[in-house]
Amino acid sequence: MKNTENPIAIFSKWFNEECELTKVKIPSAVCLSTMGIDNFPNARFVSFKEIVDNSFIVTGPLDSRKGIEINNNNNVAITFWWAETERQIRVQGIATTINSKLADRYFEERNINAKAVSSICEQGKELDNAALLEKNIEDKVVEGKRIDRPSNWGGFSIKPIRIEFMEFKETRFHHRKLYEFHNGIWSMKQLQP
Repeated sequence: MKNTENPIAIFSKWFNEECELTKVKIPSAVCLSTMGIDNFPNARFVSFKEIVDNSFIVTGPLDSRKGIEINNNNNVAITFWWAETERQIRVQGIATTINSKLADRYFEERNINAKAVSSICEQGKELDNAALLEKNIEDKVVEGKRIDRPSNWGGFSIKPIRIEFMEFKETRFHHRKLYEFHNGIWSMKQLQP
C-alpha cells in the first residue's frame, strides 16, 4: 500500500523521543551488520551520526573488517534498539563511502583520546604488545598537538531500501510497519507481531 508518511521523518521523531528519555551513555549506538568475506554475517555496534540526504551515517576506519566487508558487498543492515521507548528499528540499505569533507567534520568532533586511538591503531588487527600501544596513545594525547584525520578513517552513508519500525507491547501484540522504497516512492505494509 502506498503511504505518504516519510519513514525518515518517523525515525527522526522516534530517535528524538528516545534521546529525551534515555539514561544510557551512548543513545546513538546502532548495530551494523555486514556480510563477511567468509560468507558469515558480522555484527558490531557503531555510533550513528545523523541523517544526511535521507541516508544514515556511521563512521570508522575504512580498512577495518567492516570497511573491507562493505567494500566487498555494500548491502548492509543497521538495527536500533531503544529501551526507554521499547522500540526497534531495522534498516536495510546500500552503503557508500562518505566524502572527505564530511569525514573531516566527524573526525574533528571526536575527543582527543578517540582521535589518538584512530591515528595509531589498526582496528581489528592482532595485538602484540598492549602496554606499548597504550603508551603510544597516551603520549600522543599528552603532546596536545592537533591530530589530523588519518586517510583510512571515514564513514559510510547507508541509503535505506527497507525500514521496519516495531513498538513492543506488554500484550506481545507488537506494532510493526515495514516501509519499502521502490521507484522513488515509499510504500508501507503492517506486519503481524
